[in-house]
Amino acid sequence: MAAILSEAGFETDIIDVSNKKEEILEKLNDLNPLIVGFSVIYQYHIAQFTKLIRFLRQSGIKSHFTAGGHYASLKYEELLNLAPSLDSVVRFEGEYTLRELTICLSNGNDWKNIESLAYVNQGKIIANPLRPLEKDLDRFPLPIRRILPEYAFGKKFATMLGGRGCVHNCSFCNLNEFYRPFPGSVKRTRKPEMVVNEMEYLFREKGCSVFLFQDDDFPVKSSNGSGWIDKFCSELKSRGLSDKIMWKINCRPDEIEEKSFAMMKNNGLFLVFIGIEDGTDAGLKKLNKNMTAERCQTGINTLKKLEIDFDFGFMLFQPDTNFRSLNENLNFLQELCGDGFSPVSYLKMMPYYATRIEKELLAEGRIKGPPGFRDYDFIDDSMNHYFDFITSCFIEWFRQTDGVANISKWARNYIAVCSHYFKLTPALPILSVELNKIISESNLFFIDSMKTLAVIFESGKYKNEKLKELKSYKRNIKLKHENIKKQINRNMSNLLVLVELQQHL
Repeated sequence: MAAILSEAGFETDIIDVSNKKEEILEKLNDLNPLIVGFSVIYQYHIAQFTKLIRFLRQSGIKSHFTAGGHYASLKYEELLNLAPSLDSVVRFEGEYTLRELTICLSNGNDWKNIESLAYVNQGKIIANPLRPLEKDLDRFPLPIRRILPEYAFGKKFATMLGGRGCVHNCSFCNLNEFYRPFPGSVKRTRKPEMVVNEMEYLFREKGCSVFLFQDDDFPVKSSNGSGWIDKFCSELKSRGLSDKIMWKINCRPDEIEEKSFAMMKNNGLFLVFIGIEDGTDAGLKKLNKNMTAERCQTGINTLKKLEIDFDFGFMLFQPDTNFRSLNENLNFLQELCGDGFSPVSYLKMMPYYATRIEKELLAEGRIKGPPGFRDYDFIDDSMNHYFDFITSCFIEWFRQTDGVANISKWARNYIAVCSHYFKLTPALPILSVELNKIISESNLFFIDSMKTLAVIFESGKYKNEKLKELKSYKRNIKLKHENIKKQINRNMSNLLVLVELQQHL
């Protein structure tokens, strides 16, 4: 959107919403902008945005305030009620709508008939007709980027998109709902040569070496089979980029095939995020994933065989989770992560707006909390107590930036960068094996702890106020966390020394 506005002759600036609100206010006072746009994508950020919007208005900012994003598009009425200082909401894909709005404001013209806008008029919420989606994503200019940040060892990275949309319709996701109002395909893909054009430009002009594709489902497979990815890899190779760059994608495990992923690895693929979500056929069916646990495992084994790193999404806790399904999924995680190939990960399924899961929970009367804080309780009260307890035990492990889960991934990523760009044999393989053992140890400790604690909570023993066993587990988990952190940090310190020595040779 900044690129579209720049192309139309407007100056733009991108401000990180995580900055202090006083810093944002100071910036806006300096710029005195015509329009301020708020990107409200996730419902759990609503409170942050509404407080900021209210603060800026009360502090004297007179600019036109608009908002956009998935939440703003699907829940525009709710957002306009929660943030009455908003002048408008740009619904769905906003490039052309925002450009037209800015031009109207600049010329002093009436903007209230612009397609895809919603606003309040005399106490009534108005939603204008929607404009069609842009079918050819390559018509958009290349994004305006700030200074590219460092990924590892001086290598810069950029986020990328190969396309928009997803053909799948998982029960916990609202992406299909986001594109439902529009005719035609919900998924549009850029031309592979145009994607490589952008990568080549960033590599040669901006010094970018690492590309993180953010597509909800990267076009590994399309209507013509693997034709898109074949062309993409061919373009990388013909331009001499294959051994000079690294890239990461998101995809489903049932899209992973040895032939195509071997080709992708040979052309720079180093990391895959896969949406697993559940380790049982019954759970996958309930989530409308349209795949089996066996096919999922086959895809994972292919990545391991090809030595392509992966992260994954896994909803260990879902509205209908009981101790039986929990243990089945923990067994799946043990098979998946016991070898230390990937750090273990888990989530609680949240009732995102406009999803089938949200509608079901609303119908059952199980949704609790105001907008921005929507949640639910499990059916079994002992599962609620179990979830709360293990969350408190592992909050540092999984939620903190220097927690085991996060630094394990970064340690692995650092080794991947070294493997691609530096010749550190035989020392690097030794460090890699050592890290793998540390991650395996931490994964198995987590899974074993979860299983043991599940027995205590399912049995009801946790209700005994004199039960000192729980305090002991919590203390041991904290000690284990610190111990594993030290091991990982020591491993990384040795890696940094090796790289520094090589750079001085």
